[in-house]
Amino acid sequence: MRATRKLGIFLKPYWRWAVLAPLLMALEVTMDLLQPRLIERIIDQGVARSDMGVVIGTGLWMLGVALVGLAGGVGCGVFTMLAGQSFGADLRGTLFRKVQALSFGNLDRLETGGLITRLTNDVTQVTEAVMMLLRVMVRVPLLLIGSLILAVITSPQLALIFVVLIPVVLAALIWIINKTFPMFGEVQRRLDKLNTVMQENLAGVRVIKAFARADHELDRFHGANDSLMDQNISAVRTSAVTMPIMMLTLNAGVVAALWFGGGQVNAGGLQLGQLIAFINYLSQTLMSLMMISMLVVRFARSEASAARIQEVLDSQPDLRSRPDALATFAPQGRLAFENVSFSYGDADERRTTNDEHASSVLGPWSLVLGPSSLVLKDVSFTVEPGQTVALLGATGAGKSSLANLIPRFYDVSGGRITIDGVDVRAIDEAALHSAIGVALQESILFTGAIRENIRYGRPDASDDEVIAAAQMAQAHEFISRFPEGYDSVVGQRGVNLSGGQRQRIAIARALLSRPALLIFDDSTSAVDVETEAKIQAALADMPVRPTRVVVAQRISTVLSADMILVLDDGRVAAQGTHDQLLAASPIYREIYESQMDSGAIIHD
Repeated sequence: MRATRKLGIFLKPYWRWAVLAPLLMALEVTMDLLQPRLIERIIDQGVARSDMGVVIGTGLWMLGVALVGLAGGVGCGVFTMLAGQSFGADLRGTLFRKVQALSFGNLDRLETGGLITRLTNDVTQVTEAVMMLLRVMVRVPLLLIGSLILAVITSPQLALIFVVLIPVVLAALIWIINKTFPMFGEVQRRLDKLNTVMQENLAGVRVIKAFARADHELDRFHGANDSLMDQNISAVRTSAVTMPIMMLTLNAGVVAALWFGGGQVNAGGLQLGQLIAFINYLSQTLMSLMMISMLVVRFARSEASAARIQEVLDSQPDLRSRPDALATFAPQGRLAFENVSFSYGDADERRTTNDEHASSVLGPWSLVLGPSSLVLKDVSFTVEPGQTVALLGATGAGKSSLANLIPRFYDVSGGRITIDGVDVRAIDEAALHSAIGVALQESILFTGAIRENIRYGRPDASDDEVIAAAQMAQAHEFISRFPEGYDSVVGQRGVNLSGGQRQRIAIARALLSRPALLIFDDSTSAVDVETEAKIQAALADMPVRPTRVVVAQRISTVLSADMILVLDDGRVAAQGTHDQLLAASPIYREIYESQMDSGAIIHD
């Protein structure tokens, strides 16, 4: 239970509730242990002697003891709920903050489906285990030890029954622990796979319908669902053996107590009330062991979940700001790539380059990574403030990878990237991102008003600034046509907007942040050429032009760029203006001619 113990720190702020709950449970257990003794008194001193005064008086004591026990049990439940739910909320919040702090590389490895399971099901499993622990961590041992002691006091001879029963129960518990822990760990992993399938299907439902692949996706879902069901059944079937073993042991103990105790009652060596009290204590002892078996199953499952949560909490971001990183950064926008190489290889390998002595050439990286694993290879270029550089090339040439290195979503494997001469690794992450605006091809919008989506990067922006950004992005006109204008609610992921509308809102969001550098990663792919031209004209008329890095698939996007980089297999195959490349680059000329039809640019 090592992982579960590590998470115990989240219970520390609520230690008062966590202490009160077991204390109140101890009160309830004490009252429960008194009941058999009071029953013994009623039978042996009241009923046997026909003394109604003893029967009534002891009965009233039993009622009072039961009410006190009830108060203790209710109080324990209330404080357990307060401590447990607060623990779960804090754990979930910390886990979510940790996920937000992780780098793209970490998230690539952990996967979205697995993270959703950890934030929901795994946290719930651990929270329920903690609540169960607070209820029973005093009840079970106190009831077990108290019942054993009182059973021995009641009848030392019959107490020898425990010598036979307890080893049987302990052997069953050890077997259950060894069997169920890995099984429940596999249950959680299969739940990850099911969540991943569901997430992909819900996000890609339009593609599924467009290609009539519903049957295929149903088969995928049923495969993951049936796999989870089978593993769950297997784990529960194994743990279900616990109850029959415990009940068999309990019934065998009761039969043995009646057999041997009945003989002693007939022989006069034991009173009937003592026998009944002993059977009560025997039942309480074995019930305590049954509760332990239930706890074992519960904690086996929670330990698997706790280990998965701890894996995320122990994860260190692949990319971290240096202690001496620049906390504030207001660049002019000069961007330079100096012999940059990059691979989506192991983050620990890439991290070895994150120091002041990082080589500006590939050097030994060619031995570690190998040429075939590199996405970018020895890329160098410089963009002056206010200029526009366009990245053009076939799919897989490395355009988006290059763009992702500028805001340091990933770190270079070799060489370095500088903004105004400062290595991006020497700039605090928040300061770097505040200087860069990003608009992606897949425009992610959040549920809420259009106004708030545009304001996402600058929550303090005025309404006039929001409208100005939307006008530059050519979004103001269609937003104004909505009944509620800028207060119109965007559905989940912008489902109630067209692709072009989502992209223009994303561009407005990037512009509103007033960045020194703007990265457009094919962010106008769903916009018609005429609207794209208007966006480019609006950007050109800005009083202070940001440096722009434009990833594009169509020539019309890059015609007016100050510099065009043609990427081929991760290398810069050619660079220059449109006219220069048309004259000197066969690759560029091929791309250009393939998109021309009777002198017109073919629309995507």
